[in-house]
Amino acid sequence: MKTIDQSMGDEHELDMPERHKAAQRSTWVSVVVNVVLTAVQVVIGIFSGSQGLIADGIHSLSDLVSDFVVLFAGHHSKREADEDHHYGHYRYENAASLVLGVILLAVGGGMLWAALQKLIEPHLIPQVHAIALWVALGALISKELLFRYMLAVAQRVRSSMLVANAWHARSDAASSLVVALGIIGNLLGYPLLDPVAALIVGLMVGRMGFSFAWDALHDLMDRAAKLEEIEQIQEILLATPGVLGLHDLRTRKTGDLIIVDVHLEIKATMTVAEGHDIALAARNRVMASLPVLNVMTHVDPVQ
Repeated sequence: MKTIDQSMGDEHELDMPERHKAAQRSTWVSVVVNVVLTAVQVVIGIFSGSQGLIADGIHSLSDLVSDFVVLFAGHHSKREADEDHHYGHYRYENAASLVLGVILLAVGGGMLWAALQKLIEPHLIPQVHAIALWVALGALISKELLFRYMLAVAQRVRSSMLVANAWHARSDAASSLVVALGIIGNLLGYPLLDPVAALIVGLMVGRMGFSFAWDALHDLMDRAAKLEEIEQIQEILLATPGVLGLHDLRTRKTGDLIIVDVHLEIKATMTVAEGHDIALAARNRVMASLPVLNVMTHVDPVQ
């Protein structure tokens, strides 16, 4: 296990311009893929009579909308602090994640409604053409590869917004698998399986949308950092020379960064200058080791 001093030597924070550049590049790759998939799936879905493939195409279209939301948020979140936003604009990312969740909920609801209509009136379900299966399988492979690429970038730059967008792509891959199975069922003489596949896709999309929206809402309401991050912060502070103890350690998220408030216990016989230097050293150690935007310290003298 690494010691604190060894950990502090690691690279914990990417250069912000590099972070935004990587995020934009991965999102534009997603835009290109989703434009092609949306056009092919919807056109072939209409031609082949597959409601599941059309639903999957609409899901790809929602991905495209999500990509532009991410680009918008990424552009604004990198703005520096100003008179109205003293801690910067990082919460644009939280707001974007909330919008992504709402979009997914809306798309999932629309899919459910369309699929239920077909299940209520099964005589309206057409025989699906075999080309729909090949398109669904091609979409499955494309979306899975896109997911793996986007998630790798998201983890490298430590962006929850990009993680949400990557898993949106994974939900597309899962939906394409379900759609492919539904098309196979239709081709084998079980026409109900195509709208059933669309129904399952709608449920998957709606569930994921609720999850993203709920998490983003909590982040916007000053949710604390993860327990392991709080424990790391506490460990680093207590390991700072001159810090005898601490209390009232509080954290809150802004974007993917953490703001920390803490009371540090310093020997009462020290001068104000010495206490200030210790608090500053503790602050710098935390900010050098973790994705922390600021550490606000209060020095409490103890005997």
